[in-house]
Amino acid sequence: MPQIRHDFDGQTVITTFEVTPGTAHDLLDRLTDAWEQVISKQPGFVGGAVHLNDAQTRIATYSQWHTRGDYQAMLRTEEMRERNRVINQLCRSFEPVMYEVQSVFEA
Repeated sequence: MPQIRHDFDGQTVITTFEVTPGTAHDLLDRLTDAWEQVISKQPGFVGGAVHLNDAQTRIATYSQWHTRGDYQAMLRTEEMRERNRVINQLCRSFEPVMYEVQSVFEA
């Protein structure tokens, strides 16, 4: 399970997918399968989550990795390259962006 901490020194990746209500659940199925079968089993994977907005027009994924290289290595596997070609066909666009935690607030 991902834990958002200010002292996390790994790599955080937030990916947003632009979809339509008609393709949102098809993409969710593909993403869930990729996370269960491939992504979560890669070296350096810490944790992640998948989110769908209420209008079913955006999906966001949040993942944490020990290093940027671990994330990049996962993307370069043949399995993920094939899956990403299919994922790309189910959405208008998707953009993975690497972040560093700056602040954390709790109740």
